[in-house]
Amino acid sequence: MKELTVKAAIENIEKVTGFVNDELEALGCPMKAEVQIDVAIDELFGNIARYAYDSHTGSATVRLEVEQEPLAVIITFIDNGKPFNPLEKADPDVTLSAEERTVGGLGIFLVKKTMDMIEYEYREGHNVLMIKKKLG
Repeated sequence: MKELTVKAAIENIEKVTGFVNDELEALGCPMKAEVQIDVAIDELFGNIARYAYDSHTGSATVRLEVEQEPLAVIITFIDNGKPFNPLEKADPDVTLSAEERTVGGLGIFLVKKTMDMIEYEYREGHNVLMIKKKLG
């Protein structure tokens, strides 16, 4: 297991993505899966940076674990901002045109569709959001 703790700020999305991609490349991750994971990081870490701490800034920890059979990565985002479960938000109606849809929710919807698992819990004062992506 590897871990990175950084200030929950938009400018650290690149640092978090690099941290995860270094491991993905070492595992021989297919490009399609890497791009999907990068989009998930951008959405999930970006949401923490934008919304978790209101007017002040806190930190966020990104934990990366590797499962071998089948080969998969589990990425966990942990922050101690205000409790928020993004999975409770209804999926957007993607059959509507962009003009007809309400703003928001599309990023989480994409994460749900491209990851093999996504779970959230509020534990001991922390938001804990876990995604899993099979690489094989």
